Amino acid sequence: MKDKKYDIFKINHNNTQPKQGLVLVSEPFAPDSIFSRSIILLAEHNEEGSVGFILNKPFNRKISDFSSEFGNFDINISLGGPVGSEHIYYIHTYGEKIPGSIHIKDNLFWGGEFNVIQTMSEAGMLDETKIRFFMGYSGWSPEQLLNEIKKDYWLVSDIDVETIMQNDKKIWDKTVSELDKPYKVWQYFPENPNLN
Repeated sequence: MKDKKYDIFKINHNNTQPKQGLVLVSEPFAPDSIFSRSIILLAEHNEEGSVGFILNKPFNRKISDFSSEFGNFDINISLGGPVGSEHIYYIHTYGEKIPGSIHIKDNLFWGGEFNVIQTMSEAGMLDETKIRFFMGYSGWSPEQLLNEIKKDYWLVSDIDVETIMQNDKKIWDKTVSELDKPYKVWQYFPENPNLN
């Protein structure tokens, strides 16, 4: 009997629907450079659309480059997506310590009162393992994300909060390595197959 053949570019979604707190894993040859080999946290997903942040595109910029109120808290920021790129967004694990935060999942929250974060920074109370800043976000209109998933642009998966809070380019590789067969092989494909 022949081994079952897998189409490594055809995603078996197993009825996994996008929802708040899950991540989108891009297929390895996504043509858009912003979303190429990206992991996107869905901070919001409902009938009005979806909002997410790219987790593995760190910038060579610090939060202090954008706001002097952060003093010595010189954490790197990441590219969150192409929408609203003139604004800073943040996720954190401080919960209700930052009023107005939106619960994503477990102990992970999005946004909240910016002046509280600045005050915490001035008091030396911010920990870079508990907050991440992004320039811009990724957004989809209603049904747009579902249509992209049907076209196999994204695989919907789940990763833990500890991984989400790492500002690391290798999150895509790490996440793909933990996926079911056949997607694990994605990590071995060259980023530009024309150079292979």
